[in-house]
Amino acid sequence: MQSATGKVVIVGQGYVGLPAAMRAVEVGYDVVGVDVDVDRVASLEQGVSYVDDIPHEVLADALAGGRYLPTTDYAHADAFDVAVITVPTPLRESLPDLTFIEESSKSLAALLKPGATVVLESTTYPGTTEELMVPLLEKGSGLTAGVDFHVGYSPERIDPGNPTWTFVTTPKVVSGVNAASLERVRAFYDSLVDQTVPVGSPKEAELTKLLENTFRHVNIALVNELAIFAHQLGVNVWESIEAASTKPFGFMKFTPGPGVGGHCLPVDPSYLSWQVRRKLGQNFRFVELANDVNDHMPDYVVQRAMSLLNRKAKAIHGSRVALIGLAYKKNTGDTREAPSLRLVELLQEYGAEIVGIDSHVEDVRWPAGVERVASLASAVERTDLAVVLTDHDDVDLSPLVGSDLLVLDTRACLEPADNVERL
Repeated sequence: MQSATGKVVIVGQGYVGLPAAMRAVEVGYDVVGVDVDVDRVASLEQGVSYVDDIPHEVLADALAGGRYLPTTDYAHADAFDVAVITVPTPLRESLPDLTFIEESSKSLAALLKPGATVVLESTTYPGTTEELMVPLLEKGSGLTAGVDFHVGYSPERIDPGNPTWTFVTTPKVVSGVNAASLERVRAFYDSLVDQTVPVGSPKEAELTKLLENTFRHVNIALVNELAIFAHQLGVNVWESIEAASTKPFGFMKFTPGPGVGGHCLPVDPSYLSWQVRRKLGQNFRFVELANDVNDHMPDYVVQRAMSLLNRKAKAIHGSRVALIGLAYKKNTGDTREAPSLRLVELLQEYGAEIVGIDSHVEDVRWPAGVERVASLASAVERTDLAVVLTDHDDVDLSPLVGSDLLVLDTRACLEPADNVERL
């Protein structure tokens, strides 16, 4: 791959934007990483990475080479060749909030020059790129999309903590508002990743992302509800799942858990459901049912925890509960929409004392009212119940084996025993 040249602006320096920025630096671009979070930018300026997939050394090298500038000031983004928007698209009271996309688009519009390219990566409903972003860019710049500058959409596919399928090795879906834009967008990502997959328009690319995560969301809801019923029927759902996964066709393995987390699964399907309701006046029943099942898994975990404590004639009120793994996904520190956060709320409402064990989660993202414990071994003797929520590789679960401590294992990390129940 030839060394790339030009100025790239990546708006949003989180779990999506920072890996993209580091890769762009690696291949030769001069990169400006814009983020509105002052603390986050200060951390980047000091060479301290808060994204597990980006080692401090990689960030330090990018800074030392002079081709990466983290900033809160869009003035540094002037005269960009390519801008990529990777900002959050949260739900506010179950409604899509595109404020960050709107503000980013307005800021970039003032800096647009003829021939530049703007790509949206943030997850959103089909039509956002062409119906929301393009008009904002055109209004603020006085230029015409597809004529004076290029626009496209390329859904992020970051899987934090996955050593095999990285930003570079995962195929990248790309699109443009016209053929010329697609050509520019594809050429940019061809310089960053191993393979690009072009689709007909931004709408197809936007739907691709929602389809991928709705598929996962629905199937996780299926096994979560199955786990609840299997427990009531006295059936080992984990053994059944393993047996079913030996079938070499027609089955894909999904496993139960305490709920779903991250930006994608709890949010993305709701964007699709909202758009279907808004545009077509119909309910996307699969998504709504999956939301209901997955949203209530933390409630079910608490019910199981109470049942376990009852074995020892203990009330959950006043009991000391250890939550093992607070991030939503193993080997990351990402607590966005993590089921652990809802579990903390529920346990606190019942009057439990909570300790947490997770070396990946930063102090600034640590839930209030949860005592931080360095290791499981130091917490066992003073704990009534341990709940395994996230199976980080660096957590030693051996102190739980053969102990008197009650354990609810939501990830099937431990063999069932007198003191250990699986979800």
